[in-house]
Amino acid sequence: MRPRRILLTGAAGFVGRHLCARLAASFPEAALLATGEAAGDGIARMDVTDAAATLAVLEEFRPDAVIHLAAVAAVPEANREADRAWQVNFSATRGLARAVLRAVPEACLLYVSSAAVYGRSFRAASGGPVAETAPLEPLDTYAATKAAAEMALSAMTSEGLRLIRLRPFNHIGPGQSPAFAIAAFARQIARIEAGMQPPELAVGALDAERDFLDVRDVCAAYAAALTHADALAPGIAINLASGVARRIGAVLDELLAEARVPIAVRTDPARLRPDDLPRSVGDPALARRMLGWRPEIPWASTLADILADCRRAASPWSLRR
Repeated sequence: MRPRRILLTGAAGFVGRHLCARLAASFPEAALLATGEAAGDGIARMDVTDAAATLAVLEEFRPDAVIHLAAVAAVPEANREADRAWQVNFSATRGLARAVLRAVPEACLLYVSSAAVYGRSFRAASGGPVAETAPLEPLDTYAATKAAAEMALSAMTSEGLRLIRLRPFNHIGPGQSPAFAIAAFARQIARIEAGMQPPELAVGALDAERDFLDVRDVCAAYAAALTHADALAPGIAINLASGVARRIGAVLDELLAEARVPIAVRTDPARLRPDDLPRSVGDPALARRMLGWRPEIPWASTLADILADCRRAASPWSLRR
């Protein structure tokens, strides 16, 4: 499939900014309507929780591909604002799918879910990689909203919805919010180097192991999913994973090794999650087979780019702008 008109929700977010660039590179001939909660910087305003407004955008733009990124994505925020998380992540997603069926039923809807939907299934796997056949057993509000949305959209395939469900594992990269662990580490290192905070880095649990991906590799997978959409069964679910688990503490050590000043580490109880999984890693076989995709960006480059981005943000020149 070579989409001619692509509608992207959540374009102003961390992943959305990277995805806009990837879509422009992968489909230069396609018209891209990037939308977000607020207009600006090439982004059109579209409130996904407003069903009538969403339908109007679809009827006017008439995309043949819709990528749904918009979500309350940080677990602490979703837990803290559960009603809003359910409204955005579940109700608005279902409403968007309904609007697609009504306005552009031939369009492909690429729904960005999350590996968090597996939840307890990671424990059942005893540390091994989890495949798409594992049960969805979410452990927090964010994961529950994503799992519920997946189920609602999957049911709509019987009505003709051309749905692709992607389940990315933990993705990191330049521009990520410090609400996420690796970004929080890098931001604190940059601020300490710039003299903006004392030389002590606050952390949560460090023993957990995660399957990390570079956000730019994840965006390449989204583009690949659109390219292969015509060959994919409606409703298919595909993991985006490396198959490699990295200990969070080891990632912190790698970042600290690049710090320009000595830094102490302190555990902050507020950053600990009571139900944190000890290990989560995904089986990437289906993505390789169906999308021809695998991560390509070297791990060292990912960490270097994150740290460089945080240093730019913490530089005196940046503060004066």
